[in-house]
Amino acid sequence: MTTSFNPLRGWQVNRDEIRMVGHDLLRPECILAERDGTLWTADARGGVMRIAPDGTQTLIAQQHEHLHAPASGDAQQLVLGGTLPNGLAFDRDGNIVIANFGTDAIELMTRDGASRTLYDSIDGAPLGKTNFVLTDSKGRIWFTVTTRQVPWTRSINEKTADGYVGLIDEHGIRIVADGFVGTNEIRLDANEEWLYVVETNARRISRLRVAEDGSLGDREIYGPHDLGGFPDGFAFDADGNLWITLILTERLIALTPDGEVLTLLDDGNPEALARYEEHYQQGTTTPELMGACRGTLAPMMASITFGGDDLRTVYLGSLGGTALASFRSPVAGLALPHWSAQ
Repeated sequence: MTTSFNPLRGWQVNRDEIRMVGHDLLRPECILAERDGTLWTADARGGVMRIAPDGTQTLIAQQHEHLHAPASGDAQQLVLGGTLPNGLAFDRDGNIVIANFGTDAIELMTRDGASRTLYDSIDGAPLGKTNFVLTDSKGRIWFTVTTRQVPWTRSINEKTADGYVGLIDEHGIRIVADGFVGTNEIRLDANEEWLYVVETNARRISRLRVAEDGSLGDREIYGPHDLGGFPDGFAFDADGNLWITLILTERLIALTPDGEVLTLLDDGNPEALARYEEHYQQGTTTPELMGACRGTLAPMMASITFGGDDLRTVYLGSLGGTALASFRSPVAGLALPHWSAQ
């Protein structure tokens, strides 16, 4: 039962107040925001785009002899070959940790582009399709692997439960939870007591209790068993609401602490989504069906980041956009560890 005031209840994004930030971006899937207003977005040309507070853009390309950017911007090439930065996080020194969807590795890049591979294997086997990275207040690196299937696209139709969450700390690298269906983004709550996990292909959020040593337990589904769409990215606000992007569905929702699902923005194509949904149930989806679902504001809506000096400016990342859709929120986002260090 809903018993407390929630500023999101009855509120929706006003499309007329959305402004676009940046230009000529290429697959800005993940966004990092700094206190001074600087934004960093993943870029399919093989690095990150730095967007200064005055709008000036600088492409920081990864400089590593073993990393090769695709020769063209063809979508299939970008996903199937070359370096493809996906998830981003700041480490304690301000360097950028990268989950590289192209090289299947966890990498570290300085702010001038010098890059090195941290890990590309675990227990003697390839990591798999690395998707997202997250750092905590202890300086540990959490990461996700969507699937070990080759090619990875098989996991969408087969709904393979072979994704996992890994941890990198002073002891090295290890798997801390396994058996997820399309592991995507992960987030910690305000007290770092629970780790929340997006299972895109199962259309749900799971969470696990975090022990002092980083081990995980008490696994459970958080919220509905089916969100009615495909969650991709998410972020907590200061009131404990979990803002979630539904890719293909092209919708931004919020899952309240009471378990209520609120629609904050709907940019979907009902007809295209209905066709995709039919094939999803049958396990016969194709890239063409996915592409037809693209919205207009943040095409293939993939992530959400809170920024601005008050953490009330929201940015939406996407797989098909060339700019970031941005708007103001009635509640501040939950600060990530790097925020308090700046």
